Amino acid sequence: MSSVVDLDIRTVERFLYREARLADEHRYEEWEALWTDDALYWVPAGSDDADPMTRMSVVHDNRNRIATRIKQFRTGRRHSQIPASRLRRVVSNVEVLDEAVGEDVVVEANFVLVESRERGTHVWAGRCTYRLRLVDGELRMSYKKVALVDNARVLPTMSFLI
Repeated sequence: MSSVVDLDIRTVERFLYREARLADEHRYEEWEALWTDDALYWVPAGSDDADPMTRMSVVHDNRNRIATRIKQFRTGRRHSQIPASRLRRVVSNVEVLDEAVGEDVVVEANFVLVESRERGTHVWAGRCTYRLRLVDGELRMSYKKVALVDNARVLPTMSFLI
């Protein structure tokens, strides 16, 4: 494993844009391949910094749970996603922070996601915190936290990956 401290902003942006595109296009197997084996995917509820061990989260998945969630999508029995939502997100304000967690570099970015369904269109927005790591020469995510702007309100059904 190598350190990602020397990664330039364009490399980080390309990775984040690809991650967003794969999720938007429901290409979940490819999206799943972007994660490290020790991954954590967290979407807090109620507060951006709520303790996920004592408070409810929208999503709080380790690597195995991410794989299980994707297998559930593939079964065709995920009725809330039949037909699948049409998704497009814009990723912006990408910043490589001057901090690291072990060999991971911390990156933050804003996003706006438009979801179109038969029930109408919903706009999701927030700020993501990523921990990125080089694994065998490839950039991977070990952590993604999605702090939704509306996470303190009752959220509509979100059965896709944000």
